[in-house]
Amino acid sequence: MRKLVLSGFLASEEIYINQLEALLLPMKPLKATATTSQPVLTLQQIETIFYKIQDIYEIHKEFYDSLCPKVQQWDSNVTMGHLFQKLVCAFPGRWVAADASSLPTALLYKPIDRVTRSTLVLHDLLKHTPADHPDYPLLQDALRISQNFLSSINEDIDPRRTAVTTPKGETRQLVKDGFLVELSEGSRKLRHVFLFTDVLLCAKLKKTAVGKHQQYDCKWYVPLADLVFPSPEESEHCPQVHVIPDHELEDMKMKISAIKSEVQKEKANKGQSRAIERLKKKMFENEFWLLLNSPAIPFRIHNRNGKSYLFLLSSDYERSEWREAIQKLQKKDLQAFVLSSVELQVLTGSCFKLRTVHNIPVTSNKDDDESPGLYGFLHVIVHSAKGFKQSANLYCTLEVDSFGYFVSKAKTRVFRDTTEPQWNEEFEIELEGSQSLRILCYEKCYDKTKLNKDNNEIVDKIMGKGQIQLDPQAVQTKNWHMDVIEMNGIKVEFSMKFTSRDMSLKRTPSKKQTGVFGVKISVVTKRERSKVPYIVRQCIEEVEKRGIEEVGIYRISGVATDIQALKAVFDANNKDILVMLSDMDINAIAGTLKLYFRELPEPLLTDRLYPAFMEGIALSDPAAKENCMMHLLRSLPDPNLITFLFLLEHLKRVAEKEPINKMSLHNLATVFGPTLLRPSEGESKGHLTLASDIWSHDVMAQVQVLLYYLQHPPISFTELKRNTLYFSTDV
Repeated sequence: MRKLVLSGFLASEEIYINQLEALLLPMKPLKATATTSQPVLTLQQIETIFYKIQDIYEIHKEFYDSLCPKVQQWDSNVTMGHLFQKLVCAFPGRWVAADASSLPTALLYKPIDRVTRSTLVLHDLLKHTPADHPDYPLLQDALRISQNFLSSINEDIDPRRTAVTTPKGETRQLVKDGFLVELSEGSRKLRHVFLFTDVLLCAKLKKTAVGKHQQYDCKWYVPLADLVFPSPEESEHCPQVHVIPDHELEDMKMKISAIKSEVQKEKANKGQSRAIERLKKKMFENEFWLLLNSPAIPFRIHNRNGKSYLFLLSSDYERSEWREAIQKLQKKDLQAFVLSSVELQVLTGSCFKLRTVHNIPVTSNKDDDESPGLYGFLHVIVHSAKGFKQSANLYCTLEVDSFGYFVSKAKTRVFRDTTEPQWNEEFEIELEGSQSLRILCYEKCYDKTKLNKDNNEIVDKIMGKGQIQLDPQAVQTKNWHMDVIEMNGIKVEFSMKFTSRDMSLKRTPSKKQTGVFGVKISVVTKRERSKVPYIVRQCIEEVEKRGIEEVGIYRISGVATDIQALKAVFDANNKDILVMLSDMDINAIAGTLKLYFRELPEPLLTDRLYPAFMEGIALSDPAAKENCMMHLLRSLPDPNLITFLFLLEHLKRVAEKEPINKMSLHNLATVFGPTLLRPSEGESKGHLTLASDIWSHDVMAQVQVLLYYLQHPPISFTELKRNTLYFSTDV
């Protein structure tokens, strides 16, 4: 990666040096005529037009000549930080004259642009240079000098920065910005929101002609002195948020994964760049739709003078980040004001230059060399937390990103009336191209009057929140990696390890044939003289008895130690199974059922039929698809088919309670699809050479297969078998 970064930078340096050489060509004859009786330009004019060109050329030529051989004869221990130090140190004294602010800014643009470029390169180099590498401190120092230089240029030369002042005469600074979805006049709009020291400004990019400088158009602004957050009671009178059905979001994810897969294939086959660009454009459109339509958490803002605004966010984390940033600024002595049209124009004009978030957060905007994220299973143990000022009822939730937005994946139990909760709970979280893990710590509220009118749930108070990047190198070890996340003075201790998707496919048959986990389903049913394994029947019965209305049942992970305890009891065929089941947390029971299916020596829908299921679900003609999908069920061994139909009816009953448990058929298919239907190890090895996007596409197809059967009218074992006569050909 270091070599790649440097090679790219060298190529752009070469272009820049050629441009400087081209400028020097006319400069010499012009200088020669300046002292004659008929000068084309005066010496002063030449100095202004060709300002420090010779100096800049020499600096960059020397840098290029020193760096080029180091990259060509590459050695991972090579140091080049001293070359960058020399490059960035050469600028402040050499070419920014005391009167630089009086020069035309266009003349300074290109050299400053090179400093900006070298600053970005230094960022990238540091990212891929180990901290113990001799180059690391040199690069850090060069980056510090470069950043300080750019800051001084911005302060000295940019009049717009100093012109943007608050009513109290202080410099107005940008504190935070980002893309948010606004619900405006009943439709969702993507806005770029800017939080300044005294005002919140909501803008959108103007449509401009190609090549023209982009600008923002202000939609509205609220001075922080006039900004208030409506209470849950006040939210009652606000319009309800229309939530996009899960199946539409899942369908779109499926389309995106299919396009990603096509892009990878085109690249692998060295396809036409035009075809790849067309696919990327389509992918951007679909990802943009997902970005607009997936957020459902309301974030309301009210202007004291009457108008209210509503944003939709995908996570409680973002909502509390924005709220905290605004409330922190509101602690200062702020004054209400009205911006004149000129002031508003200047402020909106500064947004483009000041913004910290440049691209819409979709994967189509990522560079090819950026990490595609992790696909597989993240095991997290939430140990304990410290730093609470007073006793409270405390719990944590875990979130990971998927398709550009964050999803809540696990929740610890509530530790009551304590300042030092000791959860020690382990969770297994499925990752789909995830790059970050978030931990949020809440105080549980039992006051029924504090209902959020948007989703009818009691509002719990966020005590702290933190986020860590999931670095593939750091996470992909067999050992647990312990870490501490600091949040608002609170420290949460946790451990994690990652299992890639190919590793999770390796099913190890049980050494204990008298058990049920890791034992063929036909062996278990024959031994028990049952049609459906006892473990499946008991877990489903318990979930239907007391877990069918549990929010996030099957999606929220159970505690791993509880699941392992249940596994041991079922494997030993212990007499106390029923007593233990009735006392156990319902998410652990749901987790045990999922674990049973995942640890089968082959998946419930079998290795042999996997390719046919993948082909069948891809059929476009409904009649052909129906014939194929029903024929595939008939082809399953009887114990597998009966168990599958038994589970299918249970999942349909769970989905009937969706208004309460928030688990739709699509949610359940997402949870169970990849567990019941997975490629065999032999099948998967061919996939591993391809990008993780293909994995994602496979998972989407697995989800679609289960969803097809969940949405199908009731399927009877007897009816299926009766129709076998008409379909005697093998799959």
